[in-house]
Amino acid sequence: MLNSSVRREALENLRTSVGEHTEARQDATAASAGLFSQRRRAASEVIDRVEDYVNSLANSPKEFDKTVEEYRVVSGGFESEVKQLEVEAAQSTTIGSATGTAGAVAGVGVAALGPSAAVAVATTFGTASTGTAISALSGAAATNAALAWLGGGALAAGGGGMAAGNALLALAGPVGWTVAGVALAGSAAYLHTRNGKQAEEATQKRVEVEGEIRSLKAAKAEIEGLTASVVRHADGCLGDLDWLEKEAPRDYGRFGKAEKERLAALINHIWSLGKLLVAKVTYGKG
Repeated sequence: MLNSSVRREALENLRTSVGEHTEARQDATAASAGLFSQRRRAASEVIDRVEDYVNSLANSPKEFDKTVEEYRVVSGGFESEVKQLEVEAAQSTTIGSATGTAGAVAGVGVAALGPSAAVAVATTFGTASTGTAISALSGAAATNAALAWLGGGALAAGGGGMAAGNALLALAGPVGWTVAGVALAGSAAYLHTRNGKQAEEATQKRVEVEGEIRSLKAAKAEIEGLTASVVRHADGCLGDLDWLEKEAPRDYGRFGKAEKERLAALINHIWSLGKLLVAKVTYGKG
């Protein structure tokens, strides 16, 4: 009669969706951290091994030298970006904590995750809610965008579903009831209207939050695919290098068919890693 059961069900459904969003965001963050770890390995361990081999090989083909040089530039750029982001992330979390804005900017989980999570997210995702590439934002802007994303989906295209959902749940709780309804608590018409409106708002916000959940799950799957590709090509590089160092002559002019095929495979792995180091995942509404 007073729409109380409709309101209660809508709010419970919204609460469930908010919980699922938190879990999906944590999963995507963990996947980003895994990708970041493998990219750092590819940008340091792989390039060091490749450069050592280039320096030991006489008469190396121009294609090999060019590919290695291009990869050196890409991996160096990645490491520079990471170092800058690490500084900015540390500053952002420190300033946020000192001013009391960390919860608003970064969300409850950021303090536990630490700056490294913000860096992982900033190097993984391609666009913010404005459509601007995170990688194109400078310093603190990129880090703050990542921190905001960790805080609840602020990077979602058209964002606000998660934040608005939480706000609505808060207003629908005991404090909200007191503020909004104490003067008119005895009015059946008021209660009927209020409950119906809150049920409608809760349903709308649940739809928005569920859209963000779908985006997060899709992003997680894409991140895991990128991670698998980075691992495959990094392992391929190191495996080819191991073989060439043990089996091949130190002069390319003395290479036979097997050695040339192995070097060609190495070049392909290096080229692919260069693309994978800068590949971004675009996060938008599902």
